Amino acid sequence: MDSAETYLMVNSPKKANHLWRYTPWRRVHPTGNIDEVPEDIIAPKLSMTMLDGTPVPAGIGIETGAKVEIDDRNDPVSVNFLRAVTKNSTFTLKVENNFTSEQPIILQIQTDDVNCGLHLSLDIGRHCEFEIVTIIIGAAPWFGILRSGRVGDGTILNDVMVGSTDSGMLLRVDAINIGRDAQVKVGTISSGSERTKSDLRYMMDEPGGHLRVLGSILSTRKMQIDHHIEILHHAPETYSRLNWHSACDGNSRTIGTGMLRVAKGARGADAGQLFHNLLLSDKAEADSIPELEVSEHDVVGCGHGTANGPVDEDQLFYLESRGFHPDEAKLALISAFLNSTLCEMGSITLHHWLAKQLENGKYQSLL
Repeated sequence: MDSAETYLMVNSPKKANHLWRYTPWRRVHPTGNIDEVPEDIIAPKLSMTMLDGTPVPAGIGIETGAKVEIDDRNDPVSVNFLRAVTKNSTFTLKVENNFTSEQPIILQIQTDDVNCGLHLSLDIGRHCEFEIVTIIIGAAPWFGILRSGRVGDGTILNDVMVGSTDSGMLLRVDAINIGRDAQVKVGTISSGSERTKSDLRYMMDEPGGHLRVLGSILSTRKMQIDHHIEILHHAPETYSRLNWHSACDGNSRTIGTGMLRVAKGARGADAGQLFHNLLLSDKAEADSIPELEVSEHDVVGCGHGTANGPVDEDQLFYLESRGFHPDEAKLALISAFLNSTLCEMGSITLHHWLAKQLENGKYQSLL
């Protein structure tokens, strides 16, 4: 049975489902008809270079076809749908064992002005150390991306996804396994698309895994940006932190739902999540729902929290008293708020580059 048949056999998700509580599936389906699997989803253009524009070194590359299987702990609706519509747009990011890179690698995904989709399988070897930024640009009215795969044992990886499309709708699914003693940071920078729905799931099935999931999210106008993040601790001595910052302006809405699952037998697990939302207008809305499901009593700690609030008037007054124009003062505070998670996404080199994108790119124009 292929993915399209499997998708059509799955029952339509209900609002009681944690994943689809705030954004119904029909609203992110490319046609709105959830009984349809479109045949006209085309592949985007992929290019990969070093940060300075030079070719990538030996040991990393893009290959045709998916090399890593997806397990059944992921949402059957979005995963099978994306697998079906990307059957002719499937690639693997292949990284050889012991690969290292001193500067970040840029993977650019260029969409066209028609519906596009991509299945990118991650096959990352053991004991690698590198940073990669995946940037989605273009004018596709609908873009879907499925990232599946595994980060190898002992690998140190900073993995940042930048959603910077002109408009349209973005559907993103991550289904990634973290290897033994791997140290992984997954960063998300989101702006541009009118509607974003992400289901990000990270499985920690082997001991010693260390994971940080970070978000710097900006919504303006009438955007709705919905991220659902699940971290599954199945092995002993695993560590995770989820730290998510969203700034909301105009009539926009952001949603952040986090689920930390600690399975029986995951002794010594240490998990925590924190959502911060900055409300920039009276009509903006931010919803954060952190949840825990702990089945093991012998844990280091499991915690969660969330906080919402407007721009601090005292901080604005302080900056204005030091000569800042009111708009500049507000921009400085918003940038500092988003930068607090941005600065954790990677090295100093990567942070400077990401901050420049924030200053000169869509963030600046939207603010």
